[in-house]
Amino acid sequence: MGLNDGFEIFDIMFTIIPIFIALVAGIILFMFIKGIKTWNHINKQPRLKVVAVVVSKRLQVSGGGEDHSSSTWYYVTFQFESGDRIEFSVSGREYGLLAEGDIGEVEFQGTRYHGFTRKQTGA
Repeated sequence: MGLNDGFEIFDIMFTIIPIFIALVAGIILFMFIKGIKTWNHINKQPRLKVVAVVVSKRLQVSGGGEDHSSSTWYYVTFQFESGDRIEFSVSGREYGLLAEGDIGEVEFQGTRYHGFTRKQTGA
Protein backbone atom coordinates (compact mmCIF):
# COMPACT_ATOMS: atom_id res chain seq x y z
CA MET A 1 0.00 0.00 0.00
CA GLY A 2 1.56 3.29 -1.09
CA LEU A 3 0.94 6.82 0.08
CA ASN A 4 -0.99 7.72 -3.07
CA ASP A 5 -3.50 4.87 -2.79
CA GLY A 6 -7.07 6.06 -2.22
CA PHE A 7 -6.59 9.52 -3.72
CA GLU A 8 -8.09 8.68 -7.10
CA ILE A 9 -11.22 10.60 -6.07
CA PHE A 10 -9.21 13.82 -6.02
CA ASP A 11 -7.95 13.13 -9.54
CA ILE A 12 -11.55 12.68 -10.68
CA MET A 13 -12.65 15.88 -8.91
CA PHE A 14 -9.94 17.91 -10.69
CA THR A 15 -11.57 16.79 -13.93
CA ILE A 16 -15.24 17.07 -12.97
CA ILE A 17 -15.18 20.47 -11.24
CA PRO A 18 -13.74 22.42 -14.22
CA ILE A 19 -16.25 20.73 -16.54
CA PHE A 20 -19.09 21.64 -14.18
CA ILE A 21 -17.91 25.27 -13.92
CA ALA A 22 -17.60 25.53 -17.71
CA LEU A 23 -21.09 24.06 -18.13
CA VAL A 24 -22.65 26.53 -15.66
CA ALA A 25 -20.79 29.45 -17.27
CA GLY A 26 -22.02 28.30 -20.71
CA ILE A 27 -25.64 28.17 -19.53
CA ILE A 28 -25.39 31.66 -18.00
CA LEU A 29 -23.82 33.03 -21.20
CA PHE A 30 -26.53 31.37 -23.33
CA MET A 31 -29.32 32.87 -21.20
CA PHE A 32 -27.67 36.31 -21.33
CA ILE A 33 -27.36 36.24 -25.13
CA LYS A 34 -30.94 34.95 -25.49
CA GLY A 35 -32.21 37.81 -23.29
CA ILE A 36 -30.38 40.41 -25.38
CA LYS A 37 -31.77 38.91 -28.61
CA THR A 38 -35.32 38.99 -27.23
CA TRP A 39 -34.91 42.59 -26.00
CA ASN A 40 -33.54 43.62 -29.40
CA HIS A 41 -36.39 41.84 -31.25
CA ILE A 42 -39.05 43.61 -29.16
CA ASN A 43 -37.36 46.99 -29.71
CA LYS A 44 -37.63 46.49 -33.48
CA GLN A 45 -41.42 45.96 -33.27
CA PRO A 46 -43.73 48.92 -34.01
CA ARG A 47 -45.25 50.70 -31.03
CA LEU A 48 -49.04 50.34 -31.41
CA LYS A 49 -52.08 51.99 -29.86
CA VAL A 50 -55.16 49.81 -30.30
CA VAL A 51 -58.71 50.06 -28.94
CA ALA A 52 -59.24 47.24 -26.47
CA VAL A 53 -61.34 46.04 -23.54
CA VAL A 54 -59.91 44.75 -20.25
CA VAL A 55 -61.39 41.24 -20.12
CA SER A 56 -59.56 39.75 -17.15
CA LYS A 57 -57.00 40.35 -14.45
CA ARG A 58 -54.95 37.85 -12.52
CA LEU A 59 -52.05 37.77 -10.14
CA GLN A 60 -49.44 35.20 -9.28
CA VAL A 61 -47.88 35.00 -5.82
CA SER A 62 -44.85 32.92 -4.99
CA GLY A 63 -42.82 32.45 -1.86
CA GLY A 64 -43.84 33.73 1.51
CA GLY A 65 -44.14 31.95 4.76
CA GLU A 66 -43.27 32.55 8.38
CA ASP A 67 -40.26 34.79 7.91
CA HIS A 68 -39.90 34.81 4.13
CA SER A 69 -41.05 37.51 1.76
CA SER A 70 -43.32 36.80 -1.17
CA SER A 71 -43.29 38.07 -4.75
CA THR A 72 -46.38 39.07 -6.71
CA TRP A 73 -46.72 39.40 -10.48
CA TYR A 74 -49.73 41.14 -12.04
CA TYR A 75 -51.28 40.34 -15.43
CA VAL A 76 -54.07 41.94 -17.47
CA THR A 77 -55.73 40.47 -20.57
CA PHE A 78 -56.99 42.83 -23.27
CA GLN A 79 -59.35 41.97 -26.12
CA PHE A 80 -59.20 43.88 -29.38
CA GLU A 81 -62.12 44.68 -31.67
CA SER A 82 -61.00 41.79 -33.90
CA GLY A 83 -61.56 39.36 -31.02
CA ASP A 84 -57.85 38.71 -30.52
CA ARG A 85 -56.60 38.72 -26.95
CA ILE A 86 -53.23 39.47 -25.44
CA GLU A 87 -52.00 39.30 -21.86
CA PHE A 88 -49.41 41.71 -20.47
CA SER A 89 -47.47 41.81 -17.26
CA VAL A 90 -48.22 45.13 -15.54
CA SER A 91 -47.13 46.94 -12.39
CA GLY A 92 -49.13 46.63 -9.20
CA ARG A 93 -50.22 50.26 -9.52
CA GLU A 94 -51.47 49.74 -13.08
CA TYR A 95 -53.21 46.52 -12.00
CA GLY A 96 -55.07 48.41 -9.29
CA LEU A 97 -56.19 51.17 -11.66
CA LEU A 98 -57.62 48.82 -14.28
CA ALA A 99 -61.02 47.14 -13.96
CA GLU A 100 -62.56 44.41 -16.04
CA GLY A 101 -64.78 46.01 -18.67
CA ASP A 102 -62.66 49.16 -19.05
CA ILE A 103 -62.53 50.33 -22.67
CA GLY A 104 -59.70 52.39 -24.07
CA GLU A 105 -56.44 52.31 -25.99
CA VAL A 106 -53.73 49.89 -24.99
CA GLU A 107 -50.22 50.88 -26.08
CA PHE A 108 -47.70 48.11 -26.59
CA GLN A 109 -44.61 47.11 -28.51
CA GLY A 110 -44.33 43.40 -29.23
CA THR A 111 -44.92 41.79 -25.84
CA ARG A 112 -43.95 44.93 -23.90
CA TYR A 113 -46.83 46.82 -22.29
CA HIS A 114 -46.58 50.63 -22.33
CA GLY A 115 -49.92 51.76 -20.92
CA PHE A 116 -53.66 52.00 -21.16
CA THR A 117 -55.71 55.15 -21.73
CA ARG A 118 -59.30 54.72 -20.63
CA LYS A 119 -61.99 56.24 -22.89
CA GLN A 120 -64.30 58.61 -21.08
CA THR A 121 -67.91 57.57 -21.25
CA GLY A 122 -70.55 60.29 -21.48
CA ALA A 123 -72.60 60.78 -18.34
